[in-house]
Amino acid sequence: MVFIRSFHNETLFVDLPPKTTSLFSLKLSIQNHFNIPIPLQRFFFSSKPLFSHNDSTAIAALGVNTNSTLTLHIPLLGGMQAPVSKPPRLEFLNTKPPPNYVAGLGRGATGFTTRSDIGPARAAPDLPDRSATTIGGAAAPAGRGRGRGGPGGADDNEEDDEPDEKGYDENQKFDEFEGNDVGLFASAEYDEDDREADAVWESIDKRMDSRRKDRREARLKQEIEKYRASNPKITEQFADLKRKLYTLSADEWDSIPEIGVNSLRNKKKRFESFVPVPDTLLEKARQEQEHVTALDPKSRAAGGTETPWAQTPVTDLTAVGEGRGTVLSLKLDRLSDSVSGLTVVDPKGYLTDLKSMKITSDAEISDIKKARLLLKSVTQTNPKHPPGWIAAARLEEVAGKIQAARQLIQKGCEECPKNEDVWLEACRLSNPEEAKAVIAQGVKAIPNSVKLWMQAAKLEHDDVNKSRVLRKGLEHIPDSVRLWKAVVELANEEDARLLLSRAVECCPLHVELWLALARLETYDQAKRVLNRAREKLSKEPAIWITAAKLEEANGNTSMVGKIIERGIRSLQREGLTIDREAWMKEAEAAERAGSVATCQAIIRNTIGIGVEEEDRKRTWVADAEECKKRGSIETARAIYAHALTVFLTKKSIWLKAAQLEKSHGTRESLDALLRKAVTYRPQAEVLWLMGAKEKWLAGDVPAARAILQEAYAAIPNSEEIWLAAFKLEFENHEPERARMLLAKARERGGTERVWMKSTSVERELGNTPEERRLLEEGLKRFPSFFKLWLMLGQLEDRLDHLEKAKEAYESGLKHCPACIPLWLSLAKLEEKMNGLSKARAILTMARKKNPQNPELWLAAVRAESRHGNKKEADILMAKALQECPTSGILWAASIEMVPRPQRKTKSMDALKRSDHDPHVVAAVARLFWHDRKVDKARSWFNRAVALAPDIGDFWAWYYKFELQHGSEEQQKDVLKRCVSAEPKHGERWTAISKAVENSHQPVEAILKKAVVALGKEESAAAAVAEDSKP
Repeated sequence: MVFIRSFHNETLFVDLPPKTTSLFSLKLSIQNHFNIPIPLQRFFFSSKPLFSHNDSTAIAALGVNTNSTLTLHIPLLGGMQAPVSKPPRLEFLNTKPPPNYVAGLGRGATGFTTRSDIGPARAAPDLPDRSATTIGGAAAPAGRGRGRGGPGGADDNEEDDEPDEKGYDENQKFDEFEGNDVGLFASAEYDEDDREADAVWESIDKRMDSRRKDRREARLKQEIEKYRASNPKITEQFADLKRKLYTLSADEWDSIPEIGVNSLRNKKKRFESFVPVPDTLLEKARQEQEHVTALDPKSRAAGGTETPWAQTPVTDLTAVGEGRGTVLSLKLDRLSDSVSGLTVVDPKGYLTDLKSMKITSDAEISDIKKARLLLKSVTQTNPKHPPGWIAAARLEEVAGKIQAARQLIQKGCEECPKNEDVWLEACRLSNPEEAKAVIAQGVKAIPNSVKLWMQAAKLEHDDVNKSRVLRKGLEHIPDSVRLWKAVVELANEEDARLLLSRAVECCPLHVELWLALARLETYDQAKRVLNRAREKLSKEPAIWITAAKLEEANGNTSMVGKIIERGIRSLQREGLTIDREAWMKEAEAAERAGSVATCQAIIRNTIGIGVEEEDRKRTWVADAEECKKRGSIETARAIYAHALTVFLTKKSIWLKAAQLEKSHGTRESLDALLRKAVTYRPQAEVLWLMGAKEKWLAGDVPAARAILQEAYAAIPNSEEIWLAAFKLEFENHEPERARMLLAKARERGGTERVWMKSTSVERELGNTPEERRLLEEGLKRFPSFFKLWLMLGQLEDRLDHLEKAKEAYESGLKHCPACIPLWLSLAKLEEKMNGLSKARAILTMARKKNPQNPELWLAAVRAESRHGNKKEADILMAKALQECPTSGILWAASIEMVPRPQRKTKSMDALKRSDHDPHVVAAVARLFWHDRKVDKARSWFNRAVALAPDIGDFWAWYYKFELQHGSEEQQKDVLKRCVSAEPKHGERWTAISKAVENSHQPVEAILKKAVVALGKEESAAAAVAEDSKP
């Protein structure tokens, strides 16, 4: 069988075997079956023409197999047509157009008439509005053009039918979307297919618009930012000028001219006339300010209780009353509505408004009368509406007519005896002696009202009567939890136990009553109570947690975990979803209650619920950190303990747990944890070192040595352990042991750190030849380690071999051209040897080789300042801030360099550029300190040491500030925090801590020495400032 695809994409099939069928037989078969002549048949197979010189060739030899598809091409239908001769030009194109002919009217063009056509006195014909014709609707009737006959004639009727015959409107306007072709489709029908097509295209447009939305919004935002940057507001342009206004003096401020028109016409002084004040005005002012201490004779004649009318200012009271009445009527009209001749008002709104209503003048009396009439209408039209009676009574209370209010609320109680709010209002308005009688009538009318029984108990003064009233209420409402709680609170322990026993029988589904009863019972009886509660409330987790706390309180800690585990399984069987977060809160609550074992059991059984296996480590560590922030230390410890049972070999979790024990645990618990950690992770150097350090800080040096020996056995080639052992011996004044350890480390191929430590030991011991030898050998091994070059230069500088020191620094820079400390040391040495010019050249060369380095710029600025070149220093600082606009050390130095009145402005600029830089924060803190703003300075110093606790200079400034302005407790707090932070960096801190005489000093001693050094610097700076004054 062979398939044929025809020219109109129909598939034909011919049942012929390809192996025995020739090409001519195939064409003959198609001619017989489909009436297509053989000369017109052209076959294509796989986009190639199928032909043969011999028509008797089998089509299988041409590549056609069974089920192959051939394409049939007919030249007359699918090929090119013969060229068509150009038709002759029609005759009518050369003739004059007929009257009323408008070219292009079929395409939607609209004809127009000029003045030459109609003459000066004729109006143009009215054209129909385009909106009158819609797609799918009937076209509007066409306006009359030239040549139309008058109305009513037979010719009129024939011409009116012409637009329908033509199929378009002659006066159709141009359409923006469809162009002139709108006239072609004006009469077309708008069917469901068109509507569906429009909906599809609209959805495509929305889809394309949503895809471009993000890019369009981002581009729009970028354009807005660019526009705002190029067109700033006036306030932004003059912000720096406005900040400088505080420097103006009062005279300069007064000399600023006022804004206005200063023309000659306005500068002329106008004529001013002064008229004497009338005597009547002066007399009236005198009478208003006069204090009269005697009664008028007419007033004395009336007994002093009447005021003569002549002394009262006459006012148009009628007009005032009418105005207030109009305002009140408008307000009431907004609040009311007339329905079938009755006024309907929301009395609940009046209940709220009347509480805050207060009469302040006589004019409000009329308002109260209006409200009284309105509420009277409410109570008369709907006497069974309790809020209306309550609102009316409160209105009378506000008006000061308490008796009328009581009478109204009494009528309300008679009309609405089953509403508890009315009885409560009546009790409130009654006298204390009558209130009990009123509330008694209320509870008789509504014996099942809990509010009335609670109000009746409040009216009693002693606990016995209150308890009696509540028990009477429980006789009527035995299932009221509120009444049971109130009566239990008034009873003693024994009575409370009996009352709760009865309460759980009446309210078996309230868990608080069960738990309160369990807390009052003995151990055995409490277990029975909790078992009964569990039977009644099988889906309540609080019962299981209370049972676990009960076992823990009685010393059965082994049962706590079993109870929690059994409880979770039981709750899951009941279909309750275990909320992991809620159980963690219960664990924290148990920790606060002192039930640590219960807390641990809850964490152990619920911490893994709902957490994916790949997310367990991250989630558990985050939970522990959150609990630690909230102060739930035992909960965090339990989370880490459970995590370590799952992830035994995760060093990060061991470190987190060790940090927790170090901060909130004991030395014994930390030692036990670290011992366990190194058992599972013997290759973790940091765990060994932490354990050794804790033993050393505790004063147990032999134990620290033993831990380091074990660590060396576990990790024999660890340089960190070698250096830790050296530090332990050296800090405990065992130099020979330290030398021996370093010598062994060097023999085993120690790194550059080992050689540096060896050199430091010899320097502190004063063995200069050995120090030089070690430095030379170390530099042969590690020529690119800049610290050895730096130490060699410092050694020569100490020995006053300045040329050799210079050679050492220059040699170091050849190997380490990017080392900033070497450049700074060389510049300092050149300044010492050859003056400022040579040091300036060195620093310039350093900046060229290391661009955008703030330390080099700061060194150049300070060098100029030391030699009194303030102008050069300012120029260098400006260039430095241009090259390093976000450098904190440069901004801090610039704040110190500017005059004191400009420091505030400079600090604001610095904070804008580098808000979170600790150097800028410390500079601002010192600025507040100098301005005597102690609280602000303290907060900014605290922020600085929080941002960079490793920089000792900030701690020195902070401690110096507290020594001057803080209390003794604040000073101790700063000192303690500094010791725990163990700072290692800082320009002044390192100069003191790395001095030979301070090598074994604790952090506290170095901090105090740094404070002394800061004081000396401030004194020297103040002396220089005094000398520079003229």
